[in-house]
Amino acid sequence: MSDTARVTADGLLRFRGETLRCAIGAGGIRAAKQEGDGATPVGLLPLRRVFWRADRGPRPACAVPAEPLAPDDGWCDDPAHRDYNRPVRLPHPARHERLWREDAVYDVIGVLGWNDAPVLRDRGSAIFLHVARPGLPPTEGCVAMPEPELRRLLAAGLAGLEIVG
Repeated sequence: MSDTARVTADGLLRFRGETLRCAIGAGGIRAAKQEGDGATPVGLLPLRRVFWRADRGPRPACAVPAEPLAPDDGWCDDPAHRDYNRPVRLPHPARHERLWREDAVYDVIGVLGWNDAPVLRDRGSAIFLHVARPGLPPTEGCVAMPEPELRRLLAAGLAGLEIVG
């Protein structure tokens, strides 16, 4: 993955010689990532695909598959359910996260390859690269940055993130 950005515990993202601020999980960066710990997992996380809110902006330019979000899109974060760490349609019987949100945080979502090959119970779910809230407050375990920078990195061929502690 030659086009991988490096994310550090101090909330810095380095890509092609440029350093940008980003938000990481409130639980810091951890090698032993567990569901609900608020940590961003350490490791090399490939960019699997991108979702976006087509009603709020254009399709992001990117080298991976991109799909518009729909109001019934969700992501299962229930370790006891067979759909754990997978996209789901809502309503869904297990605990899940709604991807169609009122705020702008999920207007662009890069799905990162964490705990997906294979999916293991309690190792963490829904690890995304997404739009940051103003001021870059911590996430629940994702990596977040302002939308203009996120779109620019995707258009530049971002292939994934290397998360280092």
